Amino acid sequence: MHHNCLKYCLLLAFSWIFIVGSSYAEPTVAAGKVLFQNNCKACHNANMKDDMTGPALGGFEERWAAYPREDLYKWIHNSQALISSGHPRAVELWNKWKPTVMTSFGAFKPEEIESIFLYINAPPPAPVAAVAAGGEPTPGGVDKSNDFIYWILFAVLLITVFTLSRAILNLRNIVAQAEGDSHPIKELTVLQFLRSKSVISFLIFSLVVIGGYTTVNNGIAFGRQQGYKPDQPVNFSHKIHAGLQGINCQYCHDSARRSKHAGIPAANTCMNCHKAIKKGTLYGTQELTKIFASNGYDPSTDKYIDNYDKLSNDEIKAIYTKWIGDSYMKDKNLTALDRRGIRTVNEQWDNIASSMTNELKPKISGPIEWTRIHMLPDHVYFNHSQHVNIGKIACQQCHGKVQEMDQMYQYAPLSMGWCINCHRQTEVNFVGNKYYETYKSYHEALSKGEKTKITVEDIGGLECQKCHY
Repeated sequence: MHHNCLKYCLLLAFSWIFIVGSSYAEPTVAAGKVLFQNNCKACHNANMKDDMTGPALGGFEERWAAYPREDLYKWIHNSQALISSGHPRAVELWNKWKPTVMTSFGAFKPEEIESIFLYINAPPPAPVAAVAAGGEPTPGGVDKSNDFIYWILFAVLLITVFTLSRAILNLRNIVAQAEGDSHPIKELTVLQFLRSKSVISFLIFSLVVIGGYTTVNNGIAFGRQQGYKPDQPVNFSHKIHAGLQGINCQYCHDSARRSKHAGIPAANTCMNCHKAIKKGTLYGTQELTKIFASNGYDPSTDKYIDNYDKLSNDEIKAIYTKWIGDSYMKDKNLTALDRRGIRTVNEQWDNIASSMTNELKPKISGPIEWTRIHMLPDHVYFNHSQHVNIGKIACQQCHGKVQEMDQMYQYAPLSMGWCINCHRQTEVNFVGNKYYETYKSYHEALSKGEKTKITVEDIGGLECQKCHY
């Protein structure tokens, strides 16, 4: 009896050890990157060197070296609880950063936290290239025009008409001579030839064809202009945000993974970082003041202004010109604005006022009216979430190397032919993607070696109703 109990207890113990051991995943830098971008990046700078809404994380281990490793876990799980317990390092951080409260991540497992630590301590990654779903760098996203072919054909036809007219004239003269006609048909000069009925008819026909082609082509491309780079109300640099700071595209365009539209981020998204970062890298206070002025945040007091929508433009001007002037004096170590400072304040405010107002929006307060760049016709269905979540398509494949753009522009032609070519070339990754589990025949063909790849075309990517329903 005792032996059976002992065996039963040992079996339970070994089962528990097996379950716990099997559930523990080895920490990796790749897993830490995903966790950091989805959870930590909203408040902590991705370069690990500079403060943002929260402190820079680089060198955190040295700063916590005097305390047990488990204290770091407790800090991440519930920072306020650790502060309340009187932990010296926790209290020190709170005194420096209050009233900003760190988000609690109580569900994080030790291996997940260690993965984040590995990513924080890892060297910065190389710049991301525009990579297709199949793993190969995408071509320049250029929809090569075939217009030159039509012009060549037009020139060939014109030369053919000229040559045939000469040949017909010579044949007529030969026939006339054979019949004894002593009056041959005179050869037309170039000017007479160009004025002839046949040439004029041909030119009219060509103009009708070219005009029709141009009209249809421009109608199809309506709203799509490759290289289109409009000026925006705020000089927002993707190069700084997505490139230098390494902010994930989906942090700002968060609806891209769950909606048809990628969406334009509201000013509140900007404020997640810019409540702490109040001066821009390129323009100082000018561009960021537009963000503050749009939603009524006073950077001088770190508070949102009550009844901001009821303030006049002059009252708003007084608030933000004071902020610009105070920042200038602080930078120059002055006690009062000099002549250059007054000019700077006036120039910045004139730019802010003109950018934030127009004929239909006379008030500075209110949403920022961005100019749309990418546009598809109404009869075309495109779903961002399907491409981002299911297809795992990198943003750069359609939008180019956004992380290198100071000013955003339309990189790809976004034409039907361009999309079809992408569907023909892009391989579908079946591995670990539950969405494609229903394609049993393709899974079997791949496992048997009957197919080496499956493209979007194979799973119906060229069916008309997929995009035109």
